Amino acid sequence: MTTIYNFSAGPAVLPKEVLQQAAAEMLDWRGSGMSVMEMSHRGAEFMSIMDAAQQDLRDLLAVPANYQILFLQGGGLGENAIVPMNLMGASPDATIDVLHTGSWSGKSLKEAQKYGKVNVVASAADNGFTAIPVRDSWRLSKDAAYVHVCTNETIDGIEFHTTPDVSLETNGAPLVADMSSHILSREVDVSRYGVIFGGAQKNIGPAGLTIAIVRDDLLGRALPYCPSAFDWKTIADNGSMYNTPPTYAIYIAGLVFQWLKRQGGVAAMEQRNIAKAKLLYDYLDSTDFYANRVVHDCRSRMNIPFYLRDESLNADFLSAAKEQGLLQLKGHKSVGGMRASIYNAMPLEGVQALVAFMQEFAHTHS
Repeated sequence: MTTIYNFSAGPAVLPKEVLQQAAAEMLDWRGSGMSVMEMSHRGAEFMSIMDAAQQDLRDLLAVPANYQILFLQGGGLGENAIVPMNLMGASPDATIDVLHTGSWSGKSLKEAQKYGKVNVVASAADNGFTAIPVRDSWRLSKDAAYVHVCTNETIDGIEFHTTPDVSLETNGAPLVADMSSHILSREVDVSRYGVIFGGAQKNIGPAGLTIAIVRDDLLGRALPYCPSAFDWKTIADNGSMYNTPPTYAIYIAGLVFQWLKRQGGVAAMEQRNIAKAKLLYDYLDSTDFYANRVVHDCRSRMNIPFYLRDESLNADFLSAAKEQGLLQLKGHKSVGGMRASIYNAMPLEGVQALVAFMQEFAHTHS
């Protein structure tokens, strides 16, 4: 039987061990007589799952004690509205600074415009979204309510490899980061950020769960019309139980956190991710049959877009890849081409299989 490797950008591949454990526990979670999907979210059984998941995530990212970990709904797109609704109440006339590096930060800035004045700090549109604008070109507001960055652009394949330093120029405005597609793939100093958020469906678990990590002093700043179910302070005060949370998605996320710990934690996963990305980029750089257009020091380790020199071969490439068990390689409709998403759960063997296929396809079509 052909081994299947799923390169989907999200919902994405999950660790096989996690899926096997979830299958084994589907009808009866640890002798409770219930599936996790049937449990009361306020019952002792699910509360133990929730508490363990929050603590394991805190451990994995070394989240400081003065930050709340919130389990929410609405995805990254939802947070694009939830963030300004939670941070603009204390200064509704302040500017929202957004660094425009690709498709997702573009969506963020458009959504933010509904809640306040937006300053585009710099835009990578000028380079075709192939590089993060150079730091000297940024124009930050001195009185920003917050500064928004998307630290990994899933569609365009751009990633920040260092934390932007903005506090000196913005009088300490908090840095807000959408880390949806690379959270837990690399070490990060959480204390450098005011807010970190992300949808779970890439490196954490199934769609439906959104995670927000919020510094304590940023709670209680919501606009008056912010829905109570999206008010971070209300959620924090109620332990992410103000309304019914996405219980099964939290359960799967908790299994993934435990799996990550067994792999050696985030530091160990980062080394694996470096090796996987290097393997694919090294091959792309060695041939003119394929091309990656992102500047080298801005390349994402998680989402690697590439193009065939002869794009009339795209359909043949995808069909042949599927026959080899290499799935979901079609690029996003907005940019075309191909995209390999190689999240934590993608083994090195999957990238090796992809590179071997690409080499053979290039050989037979040159």
